[in-house]
Amino acid sequence: MPLILGTNSIKDTGYDIANSLRFNQGSSDYLNRTNGSSTGKIWSFSCWFKISDPSDTNMNIFNVSSDANNTTYVEVATKSQNGLDIQVRNGSGTTYIRRRSSAVLRDVSSWYNAIVIFDSTNSTADDRIKVFLNGSRLTSFAETSGTVDADYVTQIGVSGAAVEIGRNTSAAHHFDGYLAEIVLVDGTALSTTDFGEFDEDSPTIWKPKDVSGLTFGTNGFHLDFENASSLGADVSGNSNNFTVNNLTSVDQSTDTCTLNYSTMNPIQNVYGKQTFSNGNLQIVSPSGDASAPHSTFGVSSGRWYVEAKLDSAGSNQTLIGVSSNEATQTDYHLGRGATSYGMLSSNGKIYNNNDGGTAYGSGYSAGNILGIYLDLEDNKLYFSVNGTLQNSGTGHSITAATSTELGFYFFSGMQWDNAQSCQWSFNFGSPNFSISSSNTDDNSYGNFEYSPNITGDGSAKKFYALNSKNLAEFG
Repeated sequence: MPLILGTNSIKDTGYDIANSLRFNQGSSDYLNRTNGSSTGKIWSFSCWFKISDPSDTNMNIFNVSSDANNTTYVEVATKSQNGLDIQVRNGSGTTYIRRRSSAVLRDVSSWYNAIVIFDSTNSTADDRIKVFLNGSRLTSFAETSGTVDADYVTQIGVSGAAVEIGRNTSAAHHFDGYLAEIVLVDGTALSTTDFGEFDEDSPTIWKPKDVSGLTFGTNGFHLDFENASSLGADVSGNSNNFTVNNLTSVDQSTDTCTLNYSTMNPIQNVYGKQTFSNGNLQIVSPSGDASAPHSTFGVSSGRWYVEAKLDSAGSNQTLIGVSSNEATQTDYHLGRGATSYGMLSSNGKIYNNNDGGTAYGSGYSAGNILGIYLDLEDNKLYFSVNGTLQNSGTGHSITAATSTELGFYFFSGMQWDNAQSCQWSFNFGSPNFSISSSNTDDNSYGNFEYSPNITGDGSAKKFYALNSKNLAEFG
């Protein structure tokens, strides 16, 4: 079974998608509207998505249903049924048509693009439903059933059918992750080149195109999520707007396929006890042994700024910092390894190589926002608490990234006291919590509570948000 990675996280692709919408499975987030009447025989669908947890069960992206037995949907099938899954069900509830890819979608750090072209009027039966992943047509399927009869009508043409984004009609299979640039064109079988293109210089990289000039048809829509006060707004001109359920302006994200931000990595969860939510930006470390999960992006050079809010802590024994280790050891904690550095909440000491700690800060507590400044030009590590630099702005010396076992540093946070629990919310530039005083880096990226620019060790230093465009420039 092949592993399909998402689009390249580093490449600057030209046309920019400004926003995505972050769906949290645990909050039952979704969008919905009621369908109008059309033929339902011909349609084209495209969506960019970034999954948060590859161990989740099926996650619905797009669903149109009259009831549970009459439905047309596009979902990411993970865990036991890996891949992109397209289904059209008839009145008996059995699967009439199914195309489930053999490609495995497990990359939580990158974006994917799914395109489905349906045309039951096509004279070639095999071309009546075509599925594309990152611009390439899928021809190998883990499961395939049914053929599309000539002039078959899908639920997309049924007036009064429920149209839902982020769940199915049975209020299940909620999506967990990020969705962007969701487009339905009703009545036209388009080409993939209407939605995206391969990069001229890097022909394996699929990138989006501006779709604003398309003719969307009766039930067609275009969701760009750029209006924070109206996240379900259809910008196609059809006014096929969606009702927003359990989503707020905080769920609007600038993490997109053209500006990909780091998140935390749920795959690095050795004990399997930590829980990840809100697009892998929020981590709960329960009582008992737990590993230290890392950011999805690692860095070997440059200067990088990340914020972490300590939402709650059962004791004053939490750690925040950076590490070059992959945290695969069952006895791992932040600050244990030779190239792992964590500042402890109770005393503000920085721990490294399982030592007794080096005096650095004044400590921190629940509700505080920690700034982590990783300087790989001078090999220094700085911390701030609610915007105040610790240790009078003198950095803690660290081993150069190129001299570590992996050649990279990752950001990390955890609970040290295994009798207690804690919750961290990370902000790599697109936060899952409200920001009262928005700050950006010098490239105008990120949304931070405090400035990424500091005076450290007597000199002015500029730090940058951990995203794909900054990595392309500095990483």
